[in-house]
Amino acid sequence: MDEKALFKVTYGLYVVCAQAEGQRSGCVVNTLQQVTAEPVRLAVTVHKDNLTCQLIEKAGRFAAVALDQRADMLFIGRFGFRTGKNFEKFADISFAEDQAGMPYPLDASCAHYSCKVEQTLDLGTHILFVGVAEEAEILSEEEPLTYGYYRNVIKGRTPKTAPSYQKNH
Repeated sequence: MDEKALFKVTYGLYVVCAQAEGQRSGCVVNTLQQVTAEPVRLAVTVHKDNLTCQLIEKAGRFAAVALDQRADMLFIGRFGFRTGKNFEKFADISFAEDQAGMPYPLDASCAHYSCKVEQTLDLGTHILFVGVAEEAEILSEEEPLTYGYYRNVIKGRTPKTAPSYQKNH
């Protein structure tokens, strides 16, 4: 199997966030997608080792933002290459909270979504969360950050906890 063919599957880059029991965290994902229109449902896959995954499970909800092309490696690294277990990802950045108290970053974000988890599916290393969208808003008119732009223009890499991680690429 030519795993490079999987790089042709198109994705955006998102930060998915949650807050529970006095902790908040977020992580970069390329797996957020709309899965139904009526009602609007979004699905996201998060690695079980991520604090964000554990907080989504506890809170029963998540907020997410679509990153835009203003996102630089410093911002992406804050949410994508550091763990919320020993780093406060929301310190010293602009963020808001949705009506249910879920945090989400405002910088380099072009849209915001908030969902109540309706279903989960254990995928071994990851959990798939399907949520009913309760909030959605445009934050800026900037172009969304695609995974292709991230890899080819920003020259970003894929962390081991990402569903699209390939050991030899």
